[in-house]
Amino acid sequence: MQTPRVLTALPVFNEERHVGPVLDVVQRYSEDIIVVDDGSSDGTPKLLARRLDVRTLTHEVNQGYGAALRTAFEYALENEYDILVTIDCDGQHEPKLIPELVAAVFPQNATPYDMISGSRYLQTFSGDSAPPEQRRRINREITDWLNRRFKWGLTDAFCGFKAYRVQALAQLKITDLGYAMPLQLWVQAARWKWRIKEFPVPLVYLDEERSFGGSLDNAQRRLLHYYDVLHKEIAAMHFPCDVADEAAPVAT
Repeated sequence: MQTPRVLTALPVFNEERHVGPVLDVVQRYSEDIIVVDDGSSDGTPKLLARRLDVRTLTHEVNQGYGAALRTAFEYALENEYDILVTIDCDGQHEPKLIPELVAAVFPQNATPYDMISGSRYLQTFSGDSAPPEQRRRINREITDWLNRRFKWGLTDAFCGFKAYRVQALAQLKITDLGYAMPLQLWVQAARWKWRIKEFPVPLVYLDEERSFGGSLDNAQRRLLHYYDVLHKEIAAMHFPCDVADEAAPVAT
């Protein structure tokens, strides 16, 4: 194919410490960039208003991480990009890897992938952080469950550094607006039999105390919420009989 049109999107909420430096680096590796400001209440909106070199899409009130990604998906589809890269704005991802993720979507003389998903556990890098214990435990449990359910070999279900074939995004119906949105995405990707490949990225944690919102800051409640999202999404997708059946644990 011709050189693909690539868009890089950064979901942002109260990232005044990081947004400027991260954008400066992202611009070295991506020409088209959007920031989805999900109702920031700190100095982020003022900083973005001064960035005339970057397009900002604004949610007037905070809706959630999943909502910011959904807005990015819609923008990429409406503007007919070929590839969408999503990268978090907290400094935990390395923008220099963007060209490699992009190249992986359309491998030469091979069927394109629908999603290249960053993994912090596929390979060990020098200088990797030690992940917060509760987050790693939940990530491992949910990733293992997805592997059993869909016969995959994933190592990281929650990394936000991804590249998508934009045409495939039209199949998604994202309704979970919070941090559980990636689980809804995985289930729908399985339903539509997406071609998926993991891509190794360094493991960097700069904000170990990040809030997931209200009761979800409790690790066990968060885990049960994730299972509840999986259970409901699988029921909603009406999987055909050729996909292995294993019901998700139900939150009680």
